[in-house]
Amino acid sequence: MYANLIGLILLCCAYEVSNVEVNCNNLRMGQYLCPDPNYNHIDSRTQQLAGCNKDTGKAKVWCIAVEGITCMETKNTSFTREMSCIWTNGYSFETALLLSVFLGMFGADRFYLGYPAIGVAKFCTLGFMFLGQLIDIILIATQTLGPADGSSYVIPYYGPGINTITSNNSTYRLRKDDW
Repeated sequence: MYANLIGLILLCCAYEVSNVEVNCNNLRMGQYLCPDPNYNHIDSRTQQLAGCNKDTGKAKVWCIAVEGITCMETKNTSFTREMSCIWTNGYSFETALLLSVFLGMFGADRFYLGYPAIGVAKFCTLGFMFLGQLIDIILIATQTLGPADGSSYVIPYYGPGINTITSNNSTYRLRKDDW
């Protein structure tokens, strides 16, 4: 029984697929490599995918299919695929945090992030008697307070960030009678 199983595995591994033409948008993980190493997809200024769309949160990147797969769209192994990205507008996380720590009592952090009304209120009240400055330091450090235009911070390394989970009408589940 084991000899038949081993023979079947060796037969499957020895079989090579040669030039199968497929729709490359339907390829599964492991059948393609994104981004293609021949193209520069990471924007050095924002550390995100270049060409990130604000509305969709996706960017088109060039990918390459594994050997033996040809794309119907391009008639070769390279193709474009949409990938998720985080839209940034140039607001630096470090700059916002440093402004909040050293000049937060004058509202410089809020002016920088695009909240001029709260910036003027903090300037006139000395950061709401330093309590508002402390609250803003915590909010900026935890990335809860972001830029006013809805973009994300530019973080100078490609690493972990914070994803805020919210509840709204589309995520709220109504109670059913049979529960």
